Amino acid sequence: MSTERPHSVSVAGVVVDDQGRALLIQRRDNGHWEPPGGVLEREETIPEALQREVLEETGVKIALPATLTGVYKNMAGLIVSLVFRCEAADGTLTTGDETRALRWVTREEVSELADEAYAIRVIDALDAVSPPAIRAHDGVKLV
Repeated sequence: MSTERPHSVSVAGVVVDDQGRALLIQRRDNGHWEPPGGVLEREETIPEALQREVLEETGVKIALPATLTGVYKNMAGLIVSLVFRCEAADGTLTTGDETRALRWVTREEVSELADEAYAIRVIDALDAVSPPAIRAHDGVKLV
């Protein structure tokens, strides 16, 4: 039996506005810019976790269903992330316990603000290609 710890599964929602911009959060813990998201709780479905995480971190309730735009594995952190393109349904933008700031960004701005591993998630969601992207990274750079 392996003694390695298991992978965790997370979700992230790339909320896109009617101008084609994506909503990014600046995390309180490390100051990094990325789409809102987090780890699934044991009893949650994937859509429930996606709605909860986006709402907690942005104040925005997203419409479901959302479109899966990519699957990403953090090789160093053993995290598999499912990223979805989302549309806001209700709510008011507000920071939360985990969020220092919020910002609507263009495709060009996301690469200036976010590490490559997170910027590509937003770019893939803005492109919304089918089938979804499948990528790996080390927590910062694609591998």
